[in-house]
Amino acid sequence: MIGRHIKAVFAALLFVCVGQTAWAGLTIEITQGNDSAVPIAVVPFGGDTPPHDVAEIIGADLKRSGLFEPFAPGNMLSLPQKKEDVVYSDWRKSGVDYLVIGNVKKEGSQYKATFVLYDVIKQKQMLEHSYASSNHRKVAHRISDDIYEKLTGKPGAFDTKILYVTSTRAAANKIRYKLNYADSDGFGAKTILNSSEPILSPSWSPDAKKVAYVNFSKGRPGIYIQDIYQGKRQRMTAFKGLNSAPAWSPDGRKLAMVLSKGGNPDIYVMDVATRKLNQVTRHFAIDTEPSWMPDGQHLVFTSNRGGAPQIYQANVQTGAAKRLTFEGKYNARARVFPDGKSIAMVHKGEGIAQFNIAVLELDSGRLRLLTSTPLDESPSVAPNGSMLIYATQQRGRGVLAAVSADGAVKLTLPSSEGDVREPAWSPINK
Repeated sequence: MIGRHIKAVFAALLFVCVGQTAWAGLTIEITQGNDSAVPIAVVPFGGDTPPHDVAEIIGADLKRSGLFEPFAPGNMLSLPQKKEDVVYSDWRKSGVDYLVIGNVKKEGSQYKATFVLYDVIKQKQMLEHSYASSNHRKVAHRISDDIYEKLTGKPGAFDTKILYVTSTRAAANKIRYKLNYADSDGFGAKTILNSSEPILSPSWSPDAKKVAYVNFSKGRPGIYIQDIYQGKRQRMTAFKGLNSAPAWSPDGRKLAMVLSKGGNPDIYVMDVATRKLNQVTRHFAIDTEPSWMPDGQHLVFTSNRGGAPQIYQANVQTGAAKRLTFEGKYNARARVFPDGKSIAMVHKGEGIAQFNIAVLELDSGRLRLLTSTPLDESPSVAPNGSMLIYATQQRGRGVLAAVSADGAVKLTLPSSEGDVREPAWSPINK
């Protein structure tokens, strides 16, 4: 068992007090929409019918982004499935800006889906492509990514994964912890690790094939790396005291982490191949929760060296640090946007009792609140920077939620089992 002292210090490092579409495991509920969303029609696909409707998945993806408002199939004046069947006047009458038609064909164990995207206003074809996979949901998500990128100019992030930890109370008042991963829409959840000891701080490798996390097995916290498909895992640290908050470098060769082996919690960087350590911070305060900048040369982290938790940035080689946050009594758990221009964090304002998700624009210093629920924590940014996933409380239980980067759209993703914590969004699947 972990001693009370280690558990108490670990808790201090955490800083934070801790229309509908349904499918197995999770239910996505859009709690706040975007009034300026672009109307788009995704016509039910023709051909063979997979277990889940491809067009419906595409429509749900696009709606979840907050930028598009799918047109209800029941209100469609026609259901074209071939190019020659498209009548632009039908869609102009319905107020639709863009149209998607397609067809699915079962070829052995694979589903091949072909789709066409049209600009209704300009009456022209914009995009045509095909995808094939034994996983028809993956095909649908890749089509959604194509449509999103064509219409916004930014990569889509629907064909990605999310990590999260669940805890459930078992027999004899014991708690079971599970590390799970699922598609970005919550479907197809799989358990990576089932443990009687806490699991914390899951982090994706840049190739989305491995995860790093903290597990309290063997009597003390340790940092592990695990292959999510093969299941093989290795313990990377077993130092006395704290071993916490692993974060992969952009090139996947290093892990930033928090160790107290020197007597105080500081930020270190480990070479994954050699396990050689480089100590980045050397301060009597608590330094924790590192997150890499895209250049791979700097880290942002939480520290109370100024008297309260705030966000700092440090040079990995020299350790030189500067403070980034000044607004609010509390700022922690920073996560960097893909372009490196902003950071998401947990924020508590002066005289305010609740913890919310906020975004700081690094150049201007502007801080924007994205959420307003009482206890929001552990933000993770989508790999295209369009949305954030985070943990919050709903009817006394931990659940997953998401918010668009501009705060216009909010979703809740309550789990069907236990408390949900520690979400992490994967890189884009290349």
